Amino acid sequence: MKTSLLFLALICLFTIDGFSQKGFNGLDMNLGNLYRLSDAKTRSISPENFTGEKGKGGMAIPDEKAAPNTANATNAARDLGQGWKVNPYVRINPGETLTLAEIDGSGAIQHIWMTPTGNWRFSILRIYWDDETEPSVECPVGDFFGMGWNQYAPLNSLAVCVNPGSAFNCYWMMPFRKKCKITMENINDKDQMTLYYQIDYTLTDVPADAAYFHAQFRRLNTNTTSDYPIVDNIKGKGQFVGVYMAWGVNNNGWWGEGEIKFFIDGDGKFPTICGTGTEDYFCGSYNFDRDGQYKEFCTPYAGLHQVIRPDGTYKSQQRFGLYRWHIMDPVRFEKDLKITIQDLGWRQGGRYLAQQSDISSVCFWYQTDPHGKFPKMLNWQGLEVN
Repeated sequence: MKTSLLFLALICLFTIDGFSQKGFNGLDMNLGNLYRLSDAKTRSISPENFTGEKGKGGMAIPDEKAAPNTANATNAARDLGQGWKVNPYVRINPGETLTLAEIDGSGAIQHIWMTPTGNWRFSILRIYWDDETEPSVECPVGDFFGMGWNQYAPLNSLAVCVNPGSAFNCYWMMPFRKKCKITMENINDKDQMTLYYQIDYTLTDVPADAAYFHAQFRRLNTNTTSDYPIVDNIKGKGQFVGVYMAWGVNNNGWWGEGEIKFFIDGDGKFPTICGTGTEDYFCGSYNFDRDGQYKEFCTPYAGLHQVIRPDGTYKSQQRFGLYRWHIMDPVRFEKDLKITIQDLGWRQGGRYLAQQSDISSVCFWYQTDPHGKFPKMLNWQGLEVN
């Protein structure tokens, strides 16, 4: 544990910051430059301060007649009054979309924390940059934070942490120049959602070469082509920075022989980057196997953080959660990018098996806008874990 903490500290300490090359604006903080001062302004949005305005937090007054999401802990705070956790969460009804944050000006989202109730697949997170009408981030909230199977599993990485009891944390830097809008839609047809959340951001100048953060969700259940498209419509200039995959296996044996392929800037039949196997790409080896068992692991950049094993009755398929962050090794593209991964296992006689698995993914990247149109988000029936 001490070695791992030292490693993380050294990573942060020796990360190249923007000051030496392009000036310091408060966006490029790490352990190596935390002592540097800037004119950036720190702000935070939560149900206790919906606007993030300076000096406007914790102002809700206990009131039995207050509108929804303005004094929801009135009963608990009735003896203490204003300033005592009067409105710590929001409720989102079935079919409702709630704006969690709307920020004007230039700056960047630096941290998002939330703990949604209900089915994490049925809560759709969307983020819009500047004046765009199509979101740059659109995916179920569970998948965005590496919890695509709607079951908790510890996840400890540089970009995403999921902590007990169900605390989702995101540290992807998300700059914007004019405006940021973050919404949550409850597509469940019956259950109300309760959401505690906090969005920490800075108001500051954004460098000219700063790209916009994007995240796109996909699911194929079942994947009948045995060649899963992580993303196939990225247009523009940017860099791919990571992927989360929820992989449900419908056959026996080792399931991860498939190669990941990156088709960069006009590649045709053959890609520029071709991996050697699924576990290899996710920075493991030999089936993630030690002593005949899958071994979960979390590292700063990659992990097999979740293995859901059959229970012999109703849970009949093995299910896996994996992440790979390209923080130190982004895949850069000038015009376009397509990423696929083969759904490949083994059959008798030492032959490959083209599988038909239940696969979901979230692809993370930065690019210049405008971005290509995302696939239409599935309804709850298409997202359901079954």
